[in-house]
This record gives sequence, C-alpha cells and structure tokens, in this order.
Amino acid sequence: MNAAAGSPVVCFGELLLRFSTRNGVALARTRECGVDVGGAEANVAAALASLGQPCRMVSAVPDNPLGRMARMALASAGADTAHVASRVGRMGLYFYEPPAGPIAGRVTYDRAGSAFAQARPEDFDFAGALEGAALLHISGITPALGPGGVGLARAATAAAEAAGVPICFDGNYRANLWDAWESDPQGILQELVGHAQMLIGNHRDISLLLGRVFSGDGPDRRREAAEAAFEAFPKLELIASTARHVETGQVHRLAARVDLRGGHWQTEEVRIEGIVDRIGTGDAFAAGLLLRYLEGASAQDMAKSALAMAVMKHGTPGDMILASRAELDGFDPGGDVRR
Repeated sequence: MNAAAGSPVVCFGELLLRFSTRNGVALARTRECGVDVGGAEANVAAALASLGQPCRMVSAVPDNPLGRMARMALASAGADTAHVASRVGRMGLYFYEPPAGPIAGRVTYDRAGSAFAQARPEDFDFAGALEGAALLHISGITPALGPGGVGLARAATAAAEAAGVPICFDGNYRANLWDAWESDPQGILQELVGHAQMLIGNHRDISLLLGRVFSGDGPDRRREAAEAAFEAFPKLELIASTARHVETGQVHRLAARVDLRGGHWQTEEVRIEGIVDRIGTGDAFAAGLLLRYLEGASAQDMAKSALAMAVMKHGTPGDMILASRAELDGFDPGGDVRR
C-alpha cells in the first residue's frame, strides 16, 4: 500500500443542507421536504472516511442546530471535523426536485450570505489542516460563490502548495452560481487548475477552461481534450471523467475514464436502472478515484473503483454514500441478493 493512503485527505468546501420534495411534486406546490446533509467536498470526505481513508473537512457552519446537524453527519461517517469552524451566519441550503418520468430534476439554491460564503481566508487554519496530509480536494463550486469564494479557493491552494501537498480539483461547474455575479469562470478556473496535479472533468469542462471545441467523437474527443489540458497545465498528472447517457430519469448508462500523460483507460458502460438518487454520484466517483490513487493503483483500477462508487450512489438516497471497503471490493452491478 502507498504510504499516502494512511495520511489524511483534506476536503475544503461548503457544507449544505438539502431539502427534497417527493417524486413528482414541484417545489412551488410541496408542503413537505426530506432533509439531508451534503455539499460536494463533504460528500467526498464522508465517502472516503467510510471506506477507511482518513479525511479532514475544512469548512464553516453557523453555531446553531442546522450547523450542528451538518457537523454530526460528517463526524458519524468518520471524518475529522476539528477544522469545521463555527461562525455567525446562516446555513447554506438547496432545494431538490427529483426527476419524475419525462420531467428532469431541478436544483434551487438558497446559499447566498451563508456562514461559509461570508468567511475569510484567515478564518481557517489551512496550515494546520494540511499538516501531514496526502492531498487537498477542492472543487469549482467554492470560487463560483463570488469574489469571497475565489479568495478562499486561492488561499487553500496556496497553502497546499506551501505545504507540498498535491491538489485534486473537481470542475463541478455550476452555471447558476457563476451567473449570479459578474464572474470570469474561465480565467478563475484556469488559475486554480494550474496548481492541481489531478483534474476531475470531461471534455466539456476542458473546453470551458481552454476556450476551444474538441471535434472528435467519443473516446477520441476525450483523449484530444486530455492532451490539450496536459499541454496547458504542466502540473497535471491525471484527468478523470465519466461519460453519461440518459435514457430516462430512472435509467442511465455510465462509464468511467482515467487519462494519464502516457495513456488512458476507459471502462465499459454500466446500465443503471431504478435510480434512487443521482445527486452526489460525481462525489462518489471522486472518492473511489482518490482511494485507489493514494494506494498507487493503476489507471484501470482507479477507473473501475471510481465507477463502482458512482454506480452504487445511484441506489443510495441523500447526497452522501457511506460504503465499506468490502462493499466496494465486492461490488457487482446487477448482482443477485447476497445471503
């Protein structure tokens, strides 16, 4: 096992509460919602911790019952929450209308002015959180929150570089957040990805970063995009992505891919039926990827484990998946009941 596998992954981002309507009920007409704790980076931390990989979460929540709910959910998954600061402010929220038949799912954000969004870099002990860390995991959601979020992302990446800690950047492009302020997503994301050794994003994310269209088809297009990203960002060592084909709201096909500078590996598609919850599947993918990466696994094994975690998350309600290492190692899509 790679020594880095025993060192903690540090995840930096906003903890959120998700309010979900019942299937087929529009948010404007609902009278009840289910509540789950989530947030992209927190989902990764919870999944990794459940798999036995040490994790530290760096975030900020209000000192009220909602903030305590979020902190307890992460702690119960096994993540270290010592660096989740308590601040004056509100909890970031989002509302989710699940897909129903031909009607696509929809997300409505209510996170402006949250305790995390109003935080300043000096509110976080990045140096302490990164001490002895194997890797920093961040995403494009934090800078999308506004100028303050850009400052937080810059501070986190600068601290990681100063500590000699590799960076994994998940594109997680959120148009609704970027469009809410006078932003420059291409320039900001280019800057942040320039510090990363790992990028989670497909050819569309790379098109946004580089301002160019990749005209190939299927795997050829994805390899063309990967090679362009490796050329543009000299620190990048690995790019991981999924290819999703949506048949209906409840039936998808999913494949995973890992590109290295010297080659790539792409899995076969897995057909996922009876989807329970698609939210958080990309974060589950990231957790499976990082687990194997820290173990020094091959591109093939990284892609397979990342895909397995993503597929399993489709059958798990809420934002987070808590899977044991045995469940990941023994995953068989479409297998019979284990007795």
